[in-house]
Amino acid sequence: MKLWKSVEALKKDVIMLRRDLHMIPEDGFKEYKTSAYIEAYLKTLEIDHLKKVADTGWIALFKGNNPKRTLGFRADMDGLSVEEATGVEFKSIHDGYMHACGHDGHMAIALAFSKWVSDHKASLEDNVVVIYQPAEEGPGGAEIIVKEGALEEFKLDAIFALHLFPEIEEGVFGVKDGPIMAMPSEFDIDIIGKSAHGAKPHLGVDSIVIAANMLQDLQQIVSRKIDPVDNVVLTVGRIEGGERRNVIAGKTRLEGTIRGFRLGVFDVIEVEMLKLFKAYELQYGCQITYDFRRQYPPVINDDILTATFNKVNGENTILVKPQMLAEDFSYYNEVAPCLFFFLGTRNENKAYIYGLHHAKFDFYEPVLLNAVQAYLNLLNYYDSFYELAEV
Repeated sequence: MKLWKSVEALKKDVIMLRRDLHMIPEDGFKEYKTSAYIEAYLKTLEIDHLKKVADTGWIALFKGNNPKRTLGFRADMDGLSVEEATGVEFKSIHDGYMHACGHDGHMAIALAFSKWVSDHKASLEDNVVVIYQPAEEGPGGAEIIVKEGALEEFKLDAIFALHLFPEIEEGVFGVKDGPIMAMPSEFDIDIIGKSAHGAKPHLGVDSIVIAANMLQDLQQIVSRKIDPVDNVVLTVGRIEGGERRNVIAGKTRLEGTIRGFRLGVFDVIEVEMLKLFKAYELQYGCQITYDFRRQYPPVINDDILTATFNKVNGENTILVKPQMLAEDFSYYNEVAPCLFFFLGTRNENKAYIYGLHHAKFDFYEPVLLNAVQAYLNLLNYYDSFYELAEV
């Protein structure tokens, strides 16, 4: 991707920013060191208004000289409870936590972009708002920012965001119009049977056996009760049950997630799960309790913004399939038209091959400049200061 000279000049900055932030991953709404770092950096820039939001987040406003619109750019801040195994010199200093989802890169992009905008404010026509959002991994900072009305004063016309993506080749953008990220839902199922000695199973109600059968029947809800054209995934990712090897398990819990793009699909699955629970209670003489939790809405890309992104970054862009991954960026659709895209980080020659949330996830840092350039290409499409940017 062709980078402006002024963007290439940010290489040292973006590497420094990424590494500094990589070392201090923190839980959602507990990003205290991260928040302080962002605040300190932003205060070195020419910002017209800096606003704290959602406990640890920030919104930075750069006023244009003749604004016809206000464009928003969002970066997420939180880390993950993953023990890092990258072996890099700048590894996490917080035991058991890591920026395994690339949010350190997202923040470095946003801060470098903010520096560029600050350095070129004299030529800036439109308003630019950069959102540093906590708790994307959970419980969800975007919803709080939107519900608190923290963005209302800015009257945003569009909001953009990205995610590093190791399934796409390094430096390539992945985008599509319409649904691009799924709606997630969580469920917990508790099967309450009857404990007994392992040598006398006929005296108990074995919750582990019931759970094993339920695993199969849950998958049949997806394969036999959902229209095949509706993309949906149901995964049981955790099972916990029993007390010891020679005791019939009196209680077993199944914890899982459902991912899809249409609300009606979740309604069908929940109804069918309830039918299944009642049938199991009658068949096995157990008791089943459950909890369903619907989370973020699906991320829906605006058609016009997608077309604009392809127009200004088209030579470096590929069409991607909708992803079953989830993102609370979806809440910003309540504020303005939105666009979410992926920045590829996969480079097999450099062993940047590990997936998101993996303990070895890493990437070639200069690729972050591609995202800075993509944001500037969008801004330039509206502002038309390309000649100055080339200087």
